Amino acid sequence: MNNIMSNNHLITIRKGISGDLTEMLQLFANTIDEVCKKDYNYQQIEAWKSGAENEERWMNVINSQYVLIAEHRNQIVGFCTLDKGNYIDLFFVHKDYQQKGIATLLYHEIEKKALKHHEKQITADVSKTARTFFEKMGFYMIEEQTVYVKGIALTNYKMVKNFS
Repeated sequence: MNNIMSNNHLITIRKGISGDLTEMLQLFANTIDEVCKKDYNYQQIEAWKSGAENEERWMNVINSQYVLIAEHRNQIVGFCTLDKGNYIDLFFVHKDYQQKGIATLLYHEIEKKALKHHEKQITADVSKTARTFFEKMGFYMIEEQTVYVKGIALTNYKMVKNFS
């Protein structure tokens, strides 16, 4: 567990547990609703948020992925998951905590984990909204992708960061 000051907020970074799932799901849906609406239309937002309904997937995330939680005053303000040691699966920061360094804190912890396991690169499928952040972290785009969720097309980007 790490306590880190970020823009005058004391942020605790800790490993996620199954008891975090409800709050993670709320943060997932609310962030997509509020933060991603400038990049995706209403139908795309609704389709994307429907991922919160897949209970089996989320249980699998918490049980088999490396999950990091960022907390401020016992509230989850962000989370990031690493699958198979080198794939960032989920990465969301609370709408009220955007641009406060929390994503950077989470990313650096996830990268440390990948490096500890001698990974050569780290990959992610990144939304239009998150692309700039990932580029700042040293990722580059491999390809633009169209994914279909409940029949609705969403654009995202396969991105990678190589470790030298």
